Amino acid sequence: MSTRNTSESDDPVIETRDQLIAPMQAGEKRKEDWRIGTEHEKLVYRTTDHAAPSYDEEGGIRDILLAMRQFGWEPVEEAGKVIAMRGSDGTISLEPAGQLELSGAPLENLHETCAETGRHLAQVKEIGRKLGVGFLGLGMWPDKTRDELPMMPKGRYEIMKRHMPRVGTLGLDMMLRTCTIQVNLDYSSEADMAKKFRTGLALQPLATALFANSPFTEGKPNGFLSYRSHIWSDTDPHRTGMLPFVFEDGFGYERWTDYMLDVPMYFVYRDGKYIDAAGLSFRDFLNGELSVLPGEKPTQSDWWDHLSTAFPEVRLKSFLEMRGADGGPWSRICALPAFWVGLLYDQGALDAAWDLVKDWSMEEREALRNAVPKQALNAPLPGGGTLRDLARDVLAIARSGLSARKRLNGSGDNETGFLETLDEIVASGKVPAERLLDKYHGEWDGNVSRVYKYSF
Repeated sequence: MSTRNTSESDDPVIETRDQLIAPMQAGEKRKEDWRIGTEHEKLVYRTTDHAAPSYDEEGGIRDILLAMRQFGWEPVEEAGKVIAMRGSDGTISLEPAGQLELSGAPLENLHETCAETGRHLAQVKEIGRKLGVGFLGLGMWPDKTRDELPMMPKGRYEIMKRHMPRVGTLGLDMMLRTCTIQVNLDYSSEADMAKKFRTGLALQPLATALFANSPFTEGKPNGFLSYRSHIWSDTDPHRTGMLPFVFEDGFGYERWTDYMLDVPMYFVYRDGKYIDAAGLSFRDFLNGELSVLPGEKPTQSDWWDHLSTAFPEVRLKSFLEMRGADGGPWSRICALPAFWVGLLYDQGALDAAWDLVKDWSMEEREALRNAVPKQALNAPLPGGGTLRDLARDVLAIARSGLSARKRLNGSGDNETGFLETLDEIVASGKVPAERLLDKYHGEWDGNVSRVYKYSF
């Protein structure tokens, strides 16, 4: 989740609808200026007992963050507490239960992206050895109850924790127990954004399947391959899902703005504090009728904050966020941006990918998305076959798109090598969660704690 820029200077009040659309319009970039932003979260555990460390304890989350100063990272504070670190590789921030996230810098190619990931993991592992903590690449805590997990000192999280049970049964699991990998990508125009959004949304179930990596809950198989994905189905229907309007004629910045105005608020940030506005209307805020701030109108920062509180499978801010994948180890952190860059950053690949899915009905898209958390690559496709069949075609398109980009490293290799881990998954027919379940029922002898041997 986002770490807020806490500066309130130079923050104009929103007076016109044009100001609401401006962030999306400002995201338009020439193709040569498109960049890749990769975010990935990790579960943090004490090596002595596999418990999740609290924020304040010795060797806990605060100490991990502050130890990053040795690598040139600088603290970001909220209410006197360090909640993030900023550096040349982006921002290291905290998810609600102490999951550690790197929001990487916008980079030109996948070689840089994977090098950034490698630097970050090397740094946190070095700190982990000193502090007695490890890092686990999964989509969900395999063995922790909600009550066993700490809460990080960020004001927005307290508000969300109170609100989640009002709108769904699994929202607290989303906050406390899950991890994801996410890719942020650019667009050149409103039309380009719309096509990428539609293609990305239609193919998001395939990304979920390929990266499915959350088969355990509280020490036992949960009946899903991506329980993290299932959690989103009962988190908050007002801000999640497959967004049918994206596939309608005329979709663009205006329609996205209308959607976001209908997403209920979480909070307003004033004078260094988060004010609980959960469930209230941003439209009322625009009219100066927000009950918690009567007579006050929103600023541009308030709107930017609000744009970060919708959680569909693809999200638009001033870039597009691909949000369907479970957390995983180093190779899959590199593979997700390769998958999406290959499909969306070359026009021929984008056209070919859209052609594969453009004739699906909304009911078929929803059915595929709902089948994937349990069935992954075995989920049935509209018109016959399985998602594994589609995966072969989609990966071939992604490979052609990466080849066409011709971004080479110092050895003369292009970016297609980052797809190899996905090729292996499709060739075997087994997603990461299925491999974990094989170990659980085999060499682990039903002991899920053995998963900690596979940490970063």
